[in-house]
Amino acid sequence: MHLKNRTFDQIQPGDSAEMRRLITADDLFVFAAASGNSNPMHLQDSDLDGNGQTERVAPGMFMASLVSAVLGTQLPGPGTLYRRQVLDFDARAHAGEEVTVRVEVLDKADGIVRLKTEVRRVADDARILSGEAEVIAPTESFDRDGVDVPGLVVQRHRHFEELLDRARPLAALPTAVVCPDEENSLGGALLAARESIIAPILIGSEARIRAAAASIGADLTGIEVIDEPQDLAAATRACALVHEGRALAVMKGHLHTDDLLKPMLDKVGGLRVGRRFTHVFVMDVPGRPEPLLVSDAAINIAPDLATKVDIVQNAIDLALALGMEPRVGVLSAVETVNPAIQSSIDAALLSKMADRGQIRGGQVEGPLAMDNAVDMGAARTKGLKGGVAGRANILVVPGLDAGNMLAKQLAFVSHAEAAGLVLGAKVPVILNSRSDSPMSRLASCAVAALFHAAGVRT
Repeated sequence: MHLKNRTFDQIQPGDSAEMRRLITADDLFVFAAASGNSNPMHLQDSDLDGNGQTERVAPGMFMASLVSAVLGTQLPGPGTLYRRQVLDFDARAHAGEEVTVRVEVLDKADGIVRLKTEVRRVADDARILSGEAEVIAPTESFDRDGVDVPGLVVQRHRHFEELLDRARPLAALPTAVVCPDEENSLGGALLAARESIIAPILIGSEARIRAAAASIGADLTGIEVIDEPQDLAAATRACALVHEGRALAVMKGHLHTDDLLKPMLDKVGGLRVGRRFTHVFVMDVPGRPEPLLVSDAAINIAPDLATKVDIVQNAIDLALALGMEPRVGVLSAVETVNPAIQSSIDAALLSKMADRGQIRGGQVEGPLAMDNAVDMGAARTKGLKGGVAGRANILVVPGLDAGNMLAKQLAFVSHAEAAGLVLGAKVPVILNSRSDSPMSRLASCAVAALFHAAGVRT
């Protein structure tokens, strides 16, 4: 950031400065953490005034801090110290609204500058805040680059919370849970059942399932338990329940993914319905404006072009079911086609196939490198245009290695939560790992419920 001030001698009545600022929900959480003001009216979608509308009201002193930002960085700028501030709160601003903050010099004397201050909402020019400030203006010039402060990441998972809010009113999804015979896998299924997102049918060693329930203090009363001690037999039984119409989803418990999927790929009793099985991570990454989908990071090791078509289409279908506007960035190491890099060629072909209607329901662009897929500044630097570059919400990776590493970096470095789903089967297949948190397991069930409710047929 470049900062430059105006000294007391340079300032004249009528001088002004302004900035625009989009108020985000994360801004309000950061302000609450710094100030200690945890009034729910500012932090969540509540209706504390009983008017039937949710609030997320920006605190008055947060709005005042925006005035302070203009005074401290623009006019007078670095070196400014507050002496007095008068505030009138004329209206309320909310998360998601953009405001203009403006200050104007009224007069100056004896090192003190008096300024008119106001904040207005951009959409309707409504005045949110008005008042006057008196500041001690700097006497020494300041003109410097590289003035930065550490970035902050708000570790909350509002996207998954929103998905859960949408899934709870749906009818509980009958789900065959395969081998939930240890604490995490059983606990995740029971948690989703308590939230009325799934109605579990537990398949596996009944003795081990009940022992796991006892170890976590869970009551299995009213929950069907089917005794199938062998993993492969339990997965096969889950497929049978789907064909019988008793199960509308399958959930992985404590067994290897290969054992879960093998019966599903059987030509007679399996669950394939046309497209290839592909896996999608739905990731709630702190600081991102919407969920981020990563595919394929768990099933297809080195997908060819035909498989990538199914990977893209399945991911688009899932994004639509989640209420997203699908913007697919097909990743490579570069953002230009290089004949020596096969992933860049595949990405360009996928983009053109979408243009020709062979992939439907979303925008597809590639090749894109990771930076210019998700960062608008990087996309502009490279001169990339279109609706996806810098704004991708679906990332299609070259192969399983890249996808798995990307997903785990987001989870363990960027503190993301990840929900996992296998698509291409007759019903959604909930795929969790043993290290997944309760929120990840719950969100995976919510994603499956929303996908089923959307009536997507692959």
